[in-house]
Amino acid sequence: MHEQETLWRQFEQFSPGPRQAVRMFFAPGRVNLIGEHTDYNGGFVFPAALTMGVWAWVRTRTDGIVRFYSMEFPQAVERKLSSLRYDNEDDYANYPKGVIDAIQSSLHVTFTGGDFFFYSNLPNGAGLSSSAALEVVTGTAVSSLSGESIGPEQIARLSQHAENHFVGVNCGIMDQFAVAMGRRDHAISLNCQTLEYTLVPVVLGDYRLVISNTNHRRGLADSKYNERRQECEDALSRVSHLDAGWAYLADIPESRWQEVYEVLENEPVLLKRARHIMTENKRAKDAVRVLSAGDLEQFGCLMNQSHESLRDDYEVTGTALDALVEAAWEVEGCIGSRMTGAGFGGCTVSIVRADRVEAFQSLVAKRYTEQTALEPTFYVSSIGDGARELDEGEIAK
Repeated sequence: MHEQETLWRQFEQFSPGPRQAVRMFFAPGRVNLIGEHTDYNGGFVFPAALTMGVWAWVRTRTDGIVRFYSMEFPQAVERKLSSLRYDNEDDYANYPKGVIDAIQSSLHVTFTGGDFFFYSNLPNGAGLSSSAALEVVTGTAVSSLSGESIGPEQIARLSQHAENHFVGVNCGIMDQFAVAMGRRDHAISLNCQTLEYTLVPVVLGDYRLVISNTNHRRGLADSKYNERRQECEDALSRVSHLDAGWAYLADIPESRWQEVYEVLENEPVLLKRARHIMTENKRAKDAVRVLSAGDLEQFGCLMNQSHESLRDDYEVTGTALDALVEAAWEVEGCIGSRMTGAGFGGCTVSIVRADRVEAFQSLVAKRYTEQTALEPTFYVSSIGDGARELDEGEIAK
């Protein structure tokens, strides 16, 4: 990570003035530990906040202007608070613009402007929710700077609204919710229908989370995502006559599988999609039980089963993710590994014994590169807290 003084100098070039007038904020990235593609099927997800994320230095203004600069993108963007609108040329700045617009229009918050300087150590486009972190850190900053004390759950909702309606990305609530509501050494068991949630201890002990980036372009992710959503809707429509209470595939209990099978057995694709959602939703709920009992190895088994289901039944992994996961499975000290995110590229998450992390990275990289000619990138992370304001001692560690 950049040295703190280097970041300060960059900030002061963008926004000159006394340092004591600057406020500092952080929002983490997130990894979904289990429960993939269950969110839009009305099921449970199990994300955790990371210790990597997006930092924001903010100097307030009184002229109704917002200015944005990111260390990861080459452009500074300046706009009036009174006329915030989506502009393709503004690139990354559309995310914070959208959040500020949502806060102003929904809550009538008095915010007089600010210079926003962002730094991230999250890889862009790798499925670790860099966009959600950018949104939530902006909402957290505006909440504090305006004196309105907007709650983290409301910040998550407003951030999702901004991404859906300002940026135009049809995302669910999971990413923003995990980023805003995360807690150190806990995952969030989130019911995506009701937004009821439980914080579940994840005691890693002698193990670490290792996130491995395929560095494979996710060219199919958007089209296949839409295709899978439609297939799930089609599967549900075929079986809905069995029970009027099934609003989503995740509503179907495991005990009714035989009936579902008999309806869909002549439509093998829809059958596989339904089976993944039903079994993955159960795994996401089982995760609460096994981790509450401190059984990390059983949770690792659930992760492995999840990847197999995503590979065979939901068919969203692809060569790169499968190669990375299969290499991880062969390494001593790795008790679980799976893809995380939409699929067709992006990242895997593995639970690896701490004294085997270096060997894990070396062996997985060698096997993965032999199979794909790509080089992976590794990130070792703990489970961290959600978005918050920082004191100066916490900045840029």
